[in-house]
Amino acid sequence: MTTLTPSALDTGPSLADAAARFPTALWNDSADPDELRRSIGFGAVGATCNPVIALNAIKSRPDVWLPRLRALAEENPTWGESQLGWQAVKEVSIEAATLLEPAFHESAGRNGRLSIQTDPRLHRDATALVEQAVEFSQLAPNIIVKIPATQTGIVAMEEAAYRGVSINATLSFTVPQAVAVGEALERALDRRALEGLEEGEFGHVVTIMGGRLDDWLKAWTAQRRILTTPGVLDWAGVAALKRAHQIFVERGFRSRILSAAFRNHLQWSELVGGDLVVSPPMDWQLRINENTIPASDRIDVPVEASILTELESLSEFTRAYEPYGLTHEEFAQFGASRNTLRQFLDAAAQLDALVRDVIVPAA
Repeated sequence: MTTLTPSALDTGPSLADAAARFPTALWNDSADPDELRRSIGFGAVGATCNPVIALNAIKSRPDVWLPRLRALAEENPTWGESQLGWQAVKEVSIEAATLLEPAFHESAGRNGRLSIQTDPRLHRDATALVEQAVEFSQLAPNIIVKIPATQTGIVAMEEAAYRGVSINATLSFTVPQAVAVGEALERALDRRALEGLEEGEFGHVVTIMGGRLDDWLKAWTAQRRILTTPGVLDWAGVAALKRAHQIFVERGFRSRILSAAFRNHLQWSELVGGDLVVSPPMDWQLRINENTIPASDRIDVPVEASILTELESLSEFTRAYEPYGLTHEEFAQFGASRNTLRQFLDAAAQLDALVRDVIVPAA
């Protein structure tokens, strides 16, 4: 198996080098303003967020958010925990979006986007997802809204995109999900064109949470007592991301693939060179730079044949890798989808609990 090390490839100053030399866009995997400012220094031109990240951003700044939550409760005496918590998430997002406005204007809307995710508790209701997406899109001109890549969510994405909302697909781990979202966004853009609506740059992106695909395959093989060559499963998300990007290019989709949920540097270094987005958390950005991981054009370099052959011997990987390996009905039941949705729902519940402790402190 090939192991990529700095000595194996050309050297370079990693993130900033890639941002300067390739169309690959760096986004920060957090809306925390302090982290985002630092990431912009590395060349970041966007940011992503989800309920877990939003909760952590609020918890990391108690000096700011606890007083603000108390003030919001006083200003809105009829609001419950969820309304107050989501208002805080909106305010975090608006602050971060302001930092990205220069990149938004410079790229004519292709980058400079701040992702805000719809409430995971709405995952079964397409109409509610569309309504919240439209609401969130009005928070700032450079907002991009995350909707889950389930059968219900894809219906919502197509309608929201038709209404002019910039879309970032989330809860997405597989090539079939990415292709289904790409197709839905094309239909939405075509509908707008047919009706003479604005055809500007919406900056749509389609996430594949590559590291979470790796996580699921490790759990799936362990459950079945399947032994794999050490390190092979760390390439699963990379393989899916490369294939999805290739399909998007071949089909001329007007959205881009986004790499998220980092578990190793390959989920950045193997994608550099392509017209796509990589969104590492701050700690991964620091580690990539500290280790001077090379910024080389590797997007079209295939995963080593022996690795891909072993991955394709796993039926669960094949379902995730083949463009139509999963039906739309199966998207929500895929193991990584269920596990991640539960984490998102738990984060929403934790945010409610945090707000509850503020507005109804224990006696």
